[in-house]
Amino acid sequence: MEILEAAARLFAARGFHGVSIEDIGAAVGTSGPALYRHFSGKEALLSEMLLDISERLHASAAARVTAAPDAEHALDALLTGQIEFALGHPALITVHDRELGNVPEPARRQIRRLQRLYVEEWVTVLSELHPGCPPPRLRAATHAVFGLLNSTPHSAGELPPEAMAPLLRAMARAAFTEAGN
Repeated sequence: MEILEAAARLFAARGFHGVSIEDIGAAVGTSGPALYRHFSGKEALLSEMLLDISERLHASAAARVTAAPDAEHALDALLTGQIEFALGHPALITVHDRELGNVPEPARRQIRRLQRLYVEEWVTVLSELHPGCPPPRLRAATHAVFGLLNSTPHSAGELPPEAMAPLLRAMARAAFTEAGN
C-alpha cells in the first residue's frame, strides 16, 4: 500500500510519464528494481492503484447501502464515504482523471466496470428517494456530484477538512434535490 500511495503522489505531481520506477523506489526507501518484486512495471503499478481504489469504493458503497436502515440514511452514508475519499485522497483523484488512459485495456475495462457498479449503488438509492425521476437523470446527477466532490485536488488547503466536508455535503444534497425535481 505504501508503494501505491507514494506512486499516486508522484503521478499526481509529475504525471505518469514524468515518474520513473527509480523515483517510486526512492520515495519508499528502496531501489527501483526492487519494485519489480511487487509489480511487473509502471503500468502494472498504475493498474493496481486504480483497480484497488475502484474495488474499495464499490465495496464500501455496497456495505454502506446494505447497512443503512433506509434510502435517506444510505445517501448520507454514500456522501460520507465519497467526501472522506475526496478529502483524504486528492492524489488518487488526479491520477485517475489524468492517467486512466495509460492503464492497459483489460485492467481499464475492469476499472470502468467497477465504476459503473459504484454509480449504480448511488442511482438505486436516489431512485428510492425520487421514484418519479428517470434513472438517466439520476445517473447524470450522480456524475455531476462526483465532479463537485472530486474537485478537491483543486481546492485542497483552502478550507480545513472539518469545514470543507459539510460544505461539500450541502452542495451535493442540493444537487440531488434539484435532480429529483
